[in-house]
Amino acid sequence: MKEMDILEKCAYIKGLADGLKLDDTKPEGKVLNAIIELLADICDTVADMDDEVATLGDYVEELDHDLGEVEEYLCDDECDCDCDCEDCDCDCDDECDCDCDCDCDDCEYMEAMCPHCAETICFDNELDPDDLICPACGKAFKDKPSKKTTK
Repeated sequence: MKEMDILEKCAYIKGLADGLKLDDTKPEGKVLNAIIELLADICDTVADMDDEVATLGDYVEELDHDLGEVEEYLCDDECDCDCDCEDCDCDCDDECDCDCDCDCDDCEYMEAMCPHCAETICFDNELDPDDLICPACGKAFKDKPSKKTTK
């Protein structure tokens, strides 16, 4: 015999109650019928939530798979040099550790301090710092702060 799900159990209890032929005019009958109706509503809600959780679970699995592909793409540990050997010893994995404080060709990003809020901003080395807008304060780098004079 297969195990009943929550909706089937609720229908079974409702059938048992109908078999009792409860008198709706008596307080006991009213209470039991109200409890059975409430139970049916709860079972419907739980069944709907189960469906939504299953859908969300499928969606999370898809996102996890897609994220795994992105991680593989971004964190590719393969050697980028042109040599054909598998055990590459060319130290091509050693990236510049200078934190973009030098003019080496290995750096892809630059750092600049916002003239308004002093937040350090990283940006692509092909961009002109004067074209930047600080994500912290929202002000353009080219708009230099005015010096306030005190009297």
